[in-house]
Amino acid sequence: MDGNLGSRHSKKVALVIGAGSVKCAAALGVQHVLRREGIGIDLVVGCSAGSIYAAMIAAGHDIETTREMTTRLWTRELTSQRDRMAMLRILFGRFFGRDATFGMRKDVLVMRRLRETFGKMAIEGAKVPLFITATDLANGDQVILSEGSVVDAIRASISIPYIFNPHRIGDRLLIDGFMSDPLPVNVAMREGADVIIAIGFESPYQRRFNTLGRFSFQLSSIMTNNLLKSRFAFHNLTHHSEVILIVPRFEKRVGLFDTEKIPYVMEVGEQAAEEQVPYLRRLLADAPVGA
Repeated sequence: MDGNLGSRHSKKVALVIGAGSVKCAAALGVQHVLRREGIGIDLVVGCSAGSIYAAMIAAGHDIETTREMTTRLWTRELTSQRDRMAMLRILFGRFFGRDATFGMRKDVLVMRRLRETFGKMAIEGAKVPLFITATDLANGDQVILSEGSVVDAIRASISIPYIFNPHRIGDRLLIDGFMSDPLPVNVAMREGADVIIAIGFESPYQRRFNTLGRFSFQLSSIMTNNLLKSRFAFHNLTHHSEVILIVPRFEKRVGLFDTEKIPYVMEVGEQAAEEQVPYLRRLLADAPVGA
């Protein structure tokens, strides 16, 4: 178990982990720096793949355990099972019926791995307050999940459009949290955090656009990065919390399922966090609670 949960200072500290697939493992590097500095976490927010790391940190798992668990959980096999009926509905909806199941991959293995990892853990049962975000397919609104099954919440938050089907929780169909906000610092602000450590991930731009795939990825990167910047700027201007933005810079390409690069990703996250340590120290320079 990680013994650095809960602030030792009078200021309420939040950790927000944005969307970023395997790059979200950078949060473990950030966590290492925070633990070394004696900076505890009072609440954790996760979006998309960031929700996996948020849940593990909130559960109190140490860094090495979290790394091992996510390496077993997040593999290329997750998208290996094609949903042929979904494909037929997309192509021939008139004959096979139309609904919102446009995911081209089955989620049977995803759910099995999530259950093996988190079991029956409830969000409200985490050692520190945990919040996971998804997006309402009906209206695009951000949905903040603060109770119920961790497995269902993560499954909803990682519902990547066209890959996995939307996930139903209650009467809502939910899709990937990054669609409404790839770095949901607003949740930490709503919960009264004084200092927010926000880990965001930019999508890499393509050097050439000479194929339909590259062109599509470029459009996706433009949309994702502009959404990240605009949402962060808006929240930063309209709230009074101190937000420390950490955006790890990766020199190596890190793909959606490159879990073998997690040690490298953690190292980059640690380096990015180190740059913010002096500012963090100044922000938290007040007397510890009970001193």
